[in-house]
Amino acid sequence: MKQQEPWLYGIKYSNRDFSQADSWGKNQFNSSFPAGLANFLASTGLDAVYLYLDKKLRVKHKKISIEQLYGIAPNSNDLFFSFESPYTPYQQLLIGTLPRVDLVTQLRSSGQCLRPIEIKLTALPDNSTCSLDEEHYGCEIVIRPDTILYLACGIAMNFRNDRSKLFPLINTKFDKIKDWADGASIWPYITDIIAALDNIMLSTINNQEPLLLQPVWKTDGKSSMLATNCLDIFIWSNFAFAQLFLDVARGELAVGSNRITRQIRTIIWLFKMLYDFANHSQINYHKIIDELSYNTKNDKAFAVSGRITHRYMNCPELTTPRIKKWDIKNIILGEGQNLLSPERRFDAIIYNSPELFA
Repeated sequence: MKQQEPWLYGIKYSNRDFSQADSWGKNQFNSSFPAGLANFLASTGLDAVYLYLDKKLRVKHKKISIEQLYGIAPNSNDLFFSFESPYTPYQQLLIGTLPRVDLVTQLRSSGQCLRPIEIKLTALPDNSTCSLDEEHYGCEIVIRPDTILYLACGIAMNFRNDRSKLFPLINTKFDKIKDWADGASIWPYITDIIAALDNIMLSTINNQEPLLLQPVWKTDGKSSMLATNCLDIFIWSNFAFAQLFLDVARGELAVGSNRITRQIRTIIWLFKMLYDFANHSQINYHKIIDELSYNTKNDKAFAVSGRITHRYMNCPELTTPRIKKWDIKNIILGEGQNLLSPERRFDAIIYNSPELFA
């Protein structure tokens, strides 16, 4: 690759042509820049912060290499970045078409899919934490329904050769539900659904795997100025990510909530997908999302504020990200910043900060 052409660090082979301006639009940049950042992080000898679930259903931290995230060394010539693509090994689990995920890593030599990776490029701090002290900053995460399907498929793959192992974990009591679309019919089963999901994850706790790549970009409080130490990467395992919204739902129930919130609806979606997989071997994803709406728009699954995510992500790397703003010029290469059409804050900050590339 000619270095004078715009490109992102370490993305040698992909389905995006970074010499073209349309590969730098907001949606493309929000998934491709994190891949370049991950490659750069690995090149410095650093690992990402890994949020995983322990056997007591607690979200813990350790480090994970980018090679473990991708399923292949990030500097391998056999690595292909397939952005906005379906992870085809999951197609066998679905009725209908499989939606796309932000990034699928593949082998160039065979086309084999390695990992499906959902990407969330998040600002630090968010609106809920920007007035707090720096050590309490957090990031908002907004999750789309497709991510819940990928979560369900990743769990279902553990049982694809013997679905009967799911039956004792799910329990036959849910067979009594006559109308899953009726909130009043579902409500008495919510705590049982949460318990069943916990049991399913505990039964395969050693098989959890990376799902969500969450780079953070830090500003000086509410300002549009990047902090000197501004970039780092957090990776959520599929089980840790599930526990995020399970915990929020548990908290809602504990204070006496009696309505199906987005988080509780997401739990129902996830469980119904696994329930259908156990009983019918396939998931009718579009039917579940469309019909189990409970009078709430289904454009997104749920959102959690930085005040909530902070307790899971809190660590030295969150307070002081390890990649400095001056390193952005080593990630965005060939004057690619000039092709940005900034519509969101991070794009705009880079576009309007030529000194970063001096």
